Amino acid sequence: MLVNDPEAAHWPVDPSRLDLVEEFRRKPRGPHSDDLQRLLHRMRWSGVGRRHVLIVMEPNRRWMLGRLPGRRGAPVETFPNRIFTDLAEAEWAVFVLRWEALTGQKLETAGNEP
Repeated sequence: MLVNDPEAAHWPVDPSRLDLVEEFRRKPRGPHSDDLQRLLHRMRWSGVGRRHVLIVMEPNRRWMLGRLPGRRGAPVETFPNRIFTDLAEAEWAVFVLRWEALTGQKLETAGNEP
């Protein structure tokens, strides 16, 4: 089990590792393999701003897609047309957007536009 790997933030993402995409799609809440944990860590901590996030609108019931600003203190960009009532689907939507940001490749899924 990967607890905290300081190198994971620099882990090279291989766009051909669609097995990791499928693993996340099947089990978004885990448990995750070490490689998927490294990928998720990289997705969460790479770069400054402009990462897609989920904004809690109603705890355990509704989430909205958002994007962090490029600089600290600026407002979070929100996507009011992207509301989720299923956390797994919300997390999948963020995963798809972060995958494209890291790899430059779109995943063949419906509804991956912000």
